[in-house]
Amino acid sequence: MTDRFEPISLKQLLQIIITEYKNYNSIFGIPEELFFIPADKNPFETEIFNQKIASPLGVAAGPHSQMAQNIIGAWLMGARYIELKTIQTLDELDVSKPCIDMQDEGYNCEWSQELKIKQSFNEYLNAWIVIHILHHKFGCKEDINTIFNMSVGYNLEGIMKPNVQWFFEKMNNCKSELNEKINEIKIVYPQISTIEISSQISDNVTLSTMHGCPADEIESIASYLLSNKKLHTFVKLNPTLLGPEILRDILNNKLNFRTNVPDIAFGHDLKYPDALNIIKALQAVAQKENLQFGLKLTNTL
Repeated sequence: MTDRFEPISLKQLLQIIITEYKNYNSIFGIPEELFFIPADKNPFETEIFNQKIASPLGVAAGPHSQMAQNIIGAWLMGARYIELKTIQTLDELDVSKPCIDMQDEGYNCEWSQELKIKQSFNEYLNAWIVIHILHHKFGCKEDINTIFNMSVGYNLEGIMKPNVQWFFEKMNNCKSELNEKINEIKIVYPQISTIEISSQISDNVTLSTMHGCPADEIESIASYLLSNKKLHTFVKLNPTLLGPEILRDILNNKLNFRTNVPDIAFGHDLKYPDALNIIKALQAVAQKENLQFGLKLTNTL
C-alpha cells in the first residue's frame, strides 16, 4: 500500500458523485439534509475582495484542502471561503505520515503540499468545476458566491520560480484547461454546456512564510503580490508575535495546555513593532493598487 496521493480524473470523480447522489441522496457520505443551500434571502451572505460569498465560513489551508473531493465536501457543508493548500516551488518532498490522525488534541507533521504544483492546480480546477455543476444541479439561482483563496510560500526566491509563476498564470486564466475538462465530462453531465464557469479561479492570495522569515522579506513578497500580481493579499502571522510572556500565559494558564514553547521559537520570528510597520506599509500599497490587504492571525505555533 502506497502512502502517495494518486488523484483521480475529473470524469471519474463526477461519476462517483452523481451515482452516489442518485442512489443514496448523499455525496461522499454526507446526507442531502446537511447540504448548505442558500435561501433566496440569505442572511449569511457577505462580501470580500469585491465578491459576494454565501457564508462567512470556510476552511484554512491544510492537507485536507489539496484534494478536490475534500474541497467539494467542505463546500457542501457550507464553506464558501476555501483557502487552498499552500503551494511552493519545492514540490517533491518526503512527508511524515499520517499527517493528522487525532481524536482530540493532535500535532501536525506535514508542512507543505504533497502533490506537485501541476497536480495541485488540477485538483483545484476539478473542485471549481464540480462546485459549479452541483450548484446548477441543486437549482441555485445566483452565482456560486464562493471564493478560492490561493496560498503560496515560503520566500520570495521560491515564489519567483517558473513553476510557481505558472501556477499564478493558470489560476488567473485557465481557459484552455477548463474547456478541455468540460469536453471530457459532457458525457457524464451534458448540461455542463449551459453552465457559465469563470476561467479565473482566483484573484486573491494568502502569503505563508516560514518561522524566522525577516520582516523586510515578508513586506517585499506581499508588496510584489499586490503590485506585480494585482492580487488581493492576506499575510499569515504567527502567535509568537505576542512575545514569550503573553503567549505562554495564554497557552499554559488560560488554555491549560502543558506545552513548553522554547525561547528559540521567538528568537527569529517577527516582532510586534515590525509587524505594525509592515501592516501600515502594505495597507498603503493595497490602497494605491485598489486592492484589499488583510491578515490571517493565529497561524502555526
